[in-house]
Formats: sequence, structure tokens, C-alpha cells
Amino acid sequence: MVPVHQAAPARADREGDAARAVRRAEALLENASATARSAARRLAVATAAMPAAQKKVATTRGVVVATRVEANTARRQANRAREDYGRIAQRYAAAAGRVREARERVDTIAATSYMGSTFARLNVLVTAAGPQDMLDRMGLVEQLMDHEQEEVRTLIDARREVRAEQDRAGAAKRAAEEYERIALSKLRAAQTAQVAAVKARQAMYQLVLARKTALTTAQSQRAAVLAQYRAALATERKVQAALRGFDHRNGTSARRYGGGRLMMPVQGWKTSDFGNRYDPYYRVWQLHAGTDFAAGSGTSIRAAASGRVIQSDWNGGYGLYTCINHGRLGGYGFTTCYAHQSRSYVRPGTYVRRGQVIGRVGSTGASTGAHLHFETRFGGVPRNPLRYLPGCLC
Repeated sequence: MVPVHQAAPARADREGDAARAVRRAEALLENASATARSAARRLAVATAAMPAAQKKVATTRGVVVATRVEANTARRQANRAREDYGRIAQRYAAAAGRVREARERVDTIAATSYMGSTFARLNVLVTAAGPQDMLDRMGLVEQLMDHEQEEVRTLIDARREVRAEQDRAGAAKRAAEEYERIALSKLRAAQTAQVAAVKARQAMYQLVLARKTALTTAQSQRAAVLAQYRAALATERKVQAALRGFDHRNGTSARRYGGGRLMMPVQGWKTSDFGNRYDPYYRVWQLHAGTDFAAGSGTSIRAAASGRVIQSDWNGGYGLYTCINHGRLGGYGFTTCYAHQSRSYVRPGTYVRRGQVIGRVGSTGASTGAHLHFETRFGGVPRNPLRYLPGCLC
């Protein structure tokens, strides 16, 4: 199986759904052909990416609708602001007209005063025939003066009104311009969202197409994969039979395993666990009989415990495969096995000590990358190696 680094939690946290799907697919198809594994990887990536792509399509569609609504709202606000500005501009024009009229009347009053109207009023009072006539003439003069003052107040009020309308017109114009700017911005955002939505749909289509193509390729490999799967089962039966045969030959005379945790057989990181897996592409159950540890090609492989080598040769999908018997444990022969080696330094019958280098990491057999496939077997039957290795895997 292809090794995937899991050396640190941060790295594992960054691992995406697609990467995890690829790892699962390759673990399931360890004994498959390169074409089938490649198809499985593409299918796994496309399948894992599909939910995110679907969500992105839905999200971009929602953004398009929302931004269009916002653009339309801003456009309506801009239209209302322009209408308000138009009405206020009309009121400003009317107020300005009233200022001009008031100014003209005041100018007329000023011109009359300048031409001697004031002296004429004094002459009217001086030439009065008597007290009553004087009072009547004074009333007329006061009315004239009140009228002149009223015209001045009218001019002042008209000027105040025109200034207020001018301020309101300026505010309305600025509001209209701001809403126009917002409307333009929202329109551009809607256009950008529309482009993103189109791209999301195109990406979704590409995923669907890739998934369909990969599935077709995977199905075309069905016969070859099932044949290799049956070969893997035959290899497993052969391994179990060989280890049981060793137990029967040695019987109760075999020494007992001294106990204690095994030594880590290689400096690397765990990439795949022990256990049964269901292959969704070819609908078969496969037992991954050990734990995989990724390491650089040529890394030393060490005996996990002292014992006697009972097998060290090529063994089908296991590639270069070594098994060491460590004695009896719980009534069964306890054996560790090391697969996919690039080199083996031991032969059957050789006694090795705990920590002794017995081979080198490689990628022989059904393997797509340098790693050690490590097994713990009892009477030939595989059990989870993590039960017997240090908890820190160090």
C-alpha cells in the first residue's frame, strides 16, 4: 500500500477527505493491478470531493440569488433617492424664486428711500391741518414703514428657506450618489458570484465525469482483480499451513515465548491498520493481516523478538517475506512476519536475536510504495500487531 505520513497529529489534521479516501482505496486494493489501483484512487478522490462540490454549487447559487436581491434593493434605493432629490430640487428652485421676488421688492423700497421718500413723509406730517389730521397722517406713515419691514422679514425668511432646501438637496444628491455606488458594487458582486457559480457547476460536472470514467475502468479490471484476490487468499492459506506445520513438527518441545512487548521492527510511521475490509468496487471482503509502517527504501528491519527463522523467501503478493518463530504463547506458536522487503539477510533455521537486522524495507510484491507490512500470528492465524507492540510505536 502507498505510505501516507501520519507522523504528527497536525499533519493528520491537515489530511483531507480525498487523501483519506485514497488511502482506504489503496488499502482495499493491495492485491489489485496497477490499473485497478489507479482507477480506485481516481474514483475515491472524485467520490470524496463530491459532497464539497455539491455544497459549493448550492452555496454559489445562494450567493448569486442574495447578491442579485441586494443589487435590486440598492437600485430601488438609488431610484428613490433620485426622486427625492428631484422633488427637493424643485422646492429649492421655488424658494430661490421667492428670494428673487422679495429682493426685488426690498430693492424697490431702498431705491424709493434713496430718492427722497423719507423727506416726503416728513412733509406730509408738517403740512397737517390739525391734531386729528396729524394722527391720521402718522398712521399712514406707520403702515408704510410696517409694510417695508414686513418685506425685509419676508426676504430674510426666504433666504433661510432657500438655504435649508439647498442643504437638503445636497444631502439628497449625496445619498443618490451613494446608493448608485452601492448598486454598482452589488451588481459587480452578483456578476462575480455568477461566474463562481458557473465554475462550481463545471467542476461538479468534471467530478461526475471523472467518477464515471474511473468506475468504468475499475469495472473493466474486475476479472483481473478477483483473480489476484483469489491468489492472495491462496497465499494466506499457504502461510497459515506452513506455520501450523512448524508448530506440529515442534509440538510441546518448543520453548515458550519469554513474554513482554515486542520491539518496533522499523523506524517509520503507521499507515494502515490490521483488520477486515470490504471492497466496494469488487464486492469482496479482504483481511489486511498486519500493520503497515512506511519508511524509506533500504531502512533496516529488525527482529521484533528473539527466535528462529522458519521462512525467508518470495511469497506472492507479500514479496520478499520473512517469518520468525518466538516460541509458544497461549498454547500456540507465536510468529512475527515481515513483508515487501527489498533484501533479506537471514535463512530458514537461523536463530536471530531481538533487534538484529534481518532485512531492508522495500516495495516487493503487491506494494505501491516502500513500507514494511508487519504481522503477528498465533498458530498461523494473524492477530492485530498493535496489541503486542509499544503503545508509542517507537
